Amino acid sequence: QVQLVESGGAWVQPGGSLRLSCAASGVTLSLYAMNWYRRPPGQGREFVAAITSAGSDTVYADSVKGRFTISRDNDNNTLQLEMNNLKPEDTAVYYCNVRKLGAWGQGTQVTVSS
Repeated sequence: QVQLVESGGAWVQPGGSLRLSCAASGVTLSLYAMNWYRRPPGQGREFVAAITSAGSDTVYADSVKGRFTISRDNDNNTLQLEMNNLKPEDTAVYYCNVRKLGAWGQGTQVTVSS
C-alpha cells in the first residue's frame, strides 16, 4: 500500500521560507516522476512543480518559478520543496503526488500572512 506523508507546513510571514518534505512508504520513489500540487482556500488544486524520477529535470508553475525548488532524495525515498520569498498567495494546502500511481498525501498547510 502506497503512503505519502507531507510535513513542514507552517505559518510564515511574507518573504519567509519553508521546506516541505514528502516521505513515502510502500513504493520505491526512484521509479517515478513526482509532483507537488497545492489547493488555495476556496479554490481547486493547482500544479506547483514536478521532477523526473532521477531528478535530472524539473518543471515549475509560472507563479513559483525562481522562488521554489523541487528536489528528491531517492536513497531516503523522500521528496522536498524549498520555498523562498513566500507571498500571501502561496497560502494553501500542499500535496505530493505520484501521478502514475494516482497516489496523494494528506497535505500540509502553509499560511503566509503578516
